[in-house]
Order: sequence, then C-alpha cells, then structure tokens
Amino acid sequence: MKQVMRTALFGAVIAACVTMVQTVQAGGIGLYEIATPDVGLASAGYAARTGDASTVFKNPAGMSQLEGAQFQGGLQALYGSVSFNPDANTSAQLGTDGGENALGWLPAGSLFLVVPVGEKLRVGFGALSYFGLAEDYGDDWVGRYYVQKSAILGMSLTPSASYKLTDWLSVGAGLNAMYGYLKDEMAVNNLIGPDGQMTLQDETWGFGATAGVLIKLAENTRLGVTYLSPVSLDFQDTPTFTGLGTGLSGILANPSQLDLGITVPQSAMLGVYHSLNEKWAVMADFGWQDWSDFGYVQAGVENVGATTLDLNYQDTWHGALGAQYRASEKWLFSGGVGFDSSAVDSEDRTVTLPMGQMWRFGLGAQYQLSESVNVGAATTFGWGGDMSVDQGSDESLRGRVSGHYNDTWYTFASLNLTWNF
Repeated sequence: MKQVMRTALFGAVIAACVTMVQTVQAGGIGLYEIATPDVGLASAGYAARTGDASTVFKNPAGMSQLEGAQFQGGLQALYGSVSFNPDANTSAQLGTDGGENALGWLPAGSLFLVVPVGEKLRVGFGALSYFGLAEDYGDDWVGRYYVQKSAILGMSLTPSASYKLTDWLSVGAGLNAMYGYLKDEMAVNNLIGPDGQMTLQDETWGFGATAGVLIKLAENTRLGVTYLSPVSLDFQDTPTFTGLGTGLSGILANPSQLDLGITVPQSAMLGVYHSLNEKWAVMADFGWQDWSDFGYVQAGVENVGATTLDLNYQDTWHGALGAQYRASEKWLFSGGVGFDSSAVDSEDRTVTLPMGQMWRFGLGAQYQLSESVNVGAATTFGWGGDMSVDQGSDESLRGRVSGHYNDTWYTFASLNLTWNF
C-alpha cells in the first residue's frame, strides 16, 4: 500500500511539476511559471494582481478579492536550449563531446481552489511545483564524471486561508507541504577500461509556510506583499556503484552515506496593480530570493572516494513590468517583461547546475467562454545568453571541464481554465 501511494504521488509530481527543468533559470531553479495566466505577464503583478484562484499560493491574502467559489487548472509545456561547447582547456582524456541539449520537452500543471466561508473568510488549496531541476546530457559527454542525468523535483500542497480585516486590508497565510525527489547519475573514472556508474536517489517531505498582505491603496490600486518561507529537504543516500574497476572496487566497497540535503530558498515579493481605465491595467513587482542558503552539493568520485562539495550561491533579485488590455467584454490580452539576477558568479558556475541571469518576455490571452468559465493561453520566452564554465582540474579524477553554454533560452506554453461556481 505504501509503495502504491509513493508511486501515485510521484506520478502527481511529474504531472503537476512546473519546475521540471530550469537548468538555466536565473534566480536558480525556482519558477514563477506555474501554469497560470501570469505566464503571459512574465510574473508582473505576481503579489497584487489577485485575479484568479492561483493567488492561494502567490499571495493568500488575495483570496479575499474573489467573488464566490473558484477553481483554476492549468497545463504547461517547457522546451529550451541548454547546450555545452567545451574549449581547449578541457582535460584531453575527457574528449570533445559537448553532450546533448540538456533541456527537452517537459510537461507540467497546477490546480487551485478557493471557497468562501462567510463574508470575510476564504479558504483555498493548491497543488503546484515552483522548484526543481531535470537535466540529461547523455552518457559520454565531457562532464560525465560530474553529471549525466540529474533531477531534483518538489511538489507543493498548499492549504491556505485569508481574512478581510477592513475594506482596504486583507491578510492571508498557508502551509507549504513539499514532497521532494532526488536522483543523480554520473560516470566514475576507472582510468583503465570503460567507466563505472554512480547513482544517488532519495525522497522526503519538507514543510514551510506562505503569508501575505493585500492593501487597497485606492479604488483602482492594490499593493501586495507576499513571503514564502524556506523548506528543508533532508536528502541522503548511500551511493550505488556498478562497473567499477579493480582499484576502485576495493576503495568503494563500503561507501558511507552522503548528506545531500538542500534548502528551498525563502523569498519575498512586493507587487503593485493599477487599473488605468476600463480597458487598461498596469502592474509591477520586485522580489528577493535567498539562494545563498540553498546548500546544493555536488556529489561524485574523486581521488579519495565518494565525496560531496558545497557550491557557492548568492541571493538573487527580480523585477517585472506588465500590462493588460481588455479588447472587448470577452477578450483580455496581457504582456510583460522581467529580469532575474544570477545565483552564481561566473567563476562558481558548474555543469552540474548551470545558472545565470535571465530575461523573460510574456504574452497571453484570456477568453470569457461563458458567465462562469474563462479559458486562456500564455507563453513566456526566457533568454539567458552565454554562460562560461571552468570546473575541476587536470589532477582531479574527474578532470577539468571548461567551455561555454551558448545562446541559452527556454519557452513555456500554458493553457488554463477558470471556473466560478
């Protein structure tokens, strides 16, 4: 029964995971794109727009703005280009294969529900994923001793509540129960003969919270502040080895358990929404993410055996501007642009988790299908540009990997449905 539940939950993670792959995501591997209409705004107004049930997660205080009960569900697909080009500084024994595009087609989704309980109280529930990484370079590329395939996935279940204190002030809070899944595969350098293989895998639960405030500054203007607490995912596993050579077989006969725990970063967002008239609305947000406490480790086999290495991360900053245009009673169009700083300096970037700054450009449309049903489509294009990597050394068992990720980009395409009942 327990295994059945685990299998079903992992299936839900794959189906609902909007984080499945952000190998080039500025700000790390945390996402704003969660299969909602905000995809078409590049996240602008994230904490203040409060126009649909996804505010359960983005700013739980915003549930107070919704009339009646509302359900929203979304589907999303991600595709992009994250390809590595090694240069002459890469250790000769590693070859010249830059590997496959690490980022291919990946599905995602989310769902949210808000229900009124009396005049001022609202309760809600969300299932989504805003954190994760999945990459696949292939088996024989130059960085195979650091990573071949890797996945860190987090799915959040978020029961929340909001309360309208006054006509101009609402507050909200919720639980963030995150199921985490980790799997890493990398080659092991046997020096003589074919490579061996090292695999790490674990799953765990972590818990955090969300909280928000929504202030009505004027009839057409809202200010929102939302906070997402850190979540500790205490991954740990004893490495599994296959295909080891004679020398390493003895050294790694009884491997120790490795601490692979990470902290999903805390974040804060300030958002503003202003309706200019019946047709136009503008919005903006400014945010911070605490990636300096991420704690992601790089595992592998070095000269001394199986080891882990803490990687250096830094806090990131985010900003976005967007607008919505109501062309008719049924049609609403949106657009936005956003920017995120990099979670690593160039000298600290790795092929295990290549990250850099990111520009986002969003476009979307929503159509009022009936009095109670709205459907929408949206897309975000993200541009990361070029990212350099110089990792390891010639003296290391894993060698030195040096080169560039050229013209990195990704795109999200989403469909969503909102039902008021």
